[in-house]
Amino acid sequence: MSPAAALARSVGFACLFTLAAIGGRLTILEGASLSLVWPAAGVAVVWFVAQRGAPVPAVDWVLLVGVTLAVNLATGAAVVLAVGFVLANAVQIGVFLTLFGRLKPDWRRGDAPPLVRLGDLWRMIAATAASTVCGAIVGPTLASWYAGSWSWLGELVWLTRNISSILLIGILGLLLIGRVGVDERFRGWRLVELVALAVCSLAAYVVAFALPHGLPLAFPLLVVTVWAGARFPTPLVAVHGVVVGTVGVLFTLHGAGPFAAIESHPMRALVAQAFVAMVGVLGPVLALGRDEREALSQELRNAAAASAAQAKTLSTIVDSISDGLMVIGADGRILLRNPAAMNLFPGVSRRSEFVGDNSEIILAEPGGGPIDVADLPFTHALAGKTVVDRDLAVRQSATGIERIFQVSAAPLADDGSGRRAVVLYHDVTSDRRHRDELTTFAGVVAHDLLNPLTTVEGWTEALSELLAEHPEVPGARDGIVRISRGATRMRHLINDLLAYTTARDGALALARVSLDDLVDEIVSARIDQATAAGELPPRFSVGRLHDIEADPVLARQLLDNLISNAVKYTAPGTVPHVTIGTELLDDDRVHLTVTDRGIGIPPGQHEAIFANFHRAHRDAGYAGTGLGLAICARIVERHGGTIAASDNPSGPGARFTVTLPAARTPATGAAEPAAAAVGR
Repeated sequence: MSPAAALARSVGFACLFTLAAIGGRLTILEGASLSLVWPAAGVAVVWFVAQRGAPVPAVDWVLLVGVTLAVNLATGAAVVLAVGFVLANAVQIGVFLTLFGRLKPDWRRGDAPPLVRLGDLWRMIAATAASTVCGAIVGPTLASWYAGSWSWLGELVWLTRNISSILLIGILGLLLIGRVGVDERFRGWRLVELVALAVCSLAAYVVAFALPHGLPLAFPLLVVTVWAGARFPTPLVAVHGVVVGTVGVLFTLHGAGPFAAIESHPMRALVAQAFVAMVGVLGPVLALGRDEREALSQELRNAAAASAAQAKTLSTIVDSISDGLMVIGADGRILLRNPAAMNLFPGVSRRSEFVGDNSEIILAEPGGGPIDVADLPFTHALAGKTVVDRDLAVRQSATGIERIFQVSAAPLADDGSGRRAVVLYHDVTSDRRHRDELTTFAGVVAHDLLNPLTTVEGWTEALSELLAEHPEVPGARDGIVRISRGATRMRHLINDLLAYTTARDGALALARVSLDDLVDEIVSARIDQATAAGELPPRFSVGRLHDIEADPVLARQLLDNLISNAVKYTAPGTVPHVTIGTELLDDDRVHLTVTDRGIGIPPGQHEAIFANFHRAHRDAGYAGTGLGLAICARIVERHGGTIAASDNPSGPGARFTVTLPAARTPATGAAEPAAAAVGR
């Protein structure tokens, strides 16, 4: 809010307060200094609530003090009383703002309008009662002191008039400030009903107050208030209350209406104002309660629609997945299954059956006997345990056909309907068959190819010894050396092809792998190998190594290939120096680096070196088949990690960076490894 806009609003409210104060002073009791009605109290509350957060709040207080003092002095009040009434009004407004702000902190923070829910109205009523009591302690007490005698009627007049004014005018003002329900348009039958309400209200108050029948007909007037509160927007209900309340007070002040029979003028006005306050509160209570119920009902409808949409989405997702999914109850009965599960278990899932208790299928260990129901994955899940990727054989009793499922099961939260388990079935029959074929192929490679190669190598060695006795045969020794080298390359190629196939297609047996132990084993082997060959032993700098979750065999193959490459690709006559370390990342991954000071990677080949049969230094005299790094890449990918090559940032050489899953299970009795530098 700009200072100019705030000042304009302050002046506008000050003018409205002036008119209300003058109107109140015109109803001064005969022989007293107090007014019977004081609409300025309600205007003041609306004024300061609307100006909350104004750039210069002191302006509003100065205007309030000035207007109150001027009106009281202009209408004949003594200076002492005028000052006292200023103080009483200031105390009343200050207490109201403080209490209402504490009772409704979201309004004090500026997060919500002042009057939206029914609870806000009760908070406003509580703040009104407390603030008027505080004002009454100052204003009427001062008036009684000035008159020379204390009057309980003066205190009561102050309380009643200020409470009814704040409730009648303040409710309407606070609703308009929050613009609650002010946008509704009346068309058709709603407009007809609004006109009918106005006509009936006018008729009821004319009959009750204007006609001289002498009957106490105040109670039927509540009917039109209830009608308004039950059917129309809350601000319109507040306007209705202000209008009919004003009409009732004016008639009563002029001696007409059902309250005119009360002889005491002050008591007559008090009763009339109490009735007006009741009317002014009853309508908004009904309207706000109705609005709140409608809002809650709409929220429930929206939540139900959202839940239905979410359930439909989840149902579509569950029905579309290719794996079988079942939800099984505590008694073993299938509660939910998707179409894939029906296809996987045609004899069970088309009927409401109990898992593990069906004569048409047999649940067994792959290649073994039947499994007891107590050992099935869903039984463990119902007991609170999670089963991950367990192989299960499903045999059809009639045909003997067997399929292998990879089963995972997990317990579901108990929502009051009992223990349940969700079970996921993945058909791995073809994968397991392929794995068996791969194992058979590995045996064929190991026996049918490597065995003849061993024979060639053996006869080559025998021929070399035989020719040693006949050195006169020209070129024979050189030919034998070439044959031996070719056989060695053939053996390496077969071993690499077998390793690559295993790394690509073999089943993973994940476990906690200690990189500290694994690297120590590989490093020691490389040092011993160099020492036995009479070469310079490589130096290794090994830092902190975190455990990983991986297949132990493939993890060893990965580290062995990376470290072997780092040692091999070193310039002749140079001692290989390899640095190995890890870092634990925030996403439960281990960042492994293997850095060497060798000949490095040619420019532009940092990604190509991971391709099959690619050799970056083909003409440099380094042996190899070009499958080592391809095997490393495949192993890392199968573990869900990444591998990359770059230049050594601190000098010549290369750096290989690998990310692998961190170990999920705690170490068992192992001390934390310290960083070490190995050089033998």
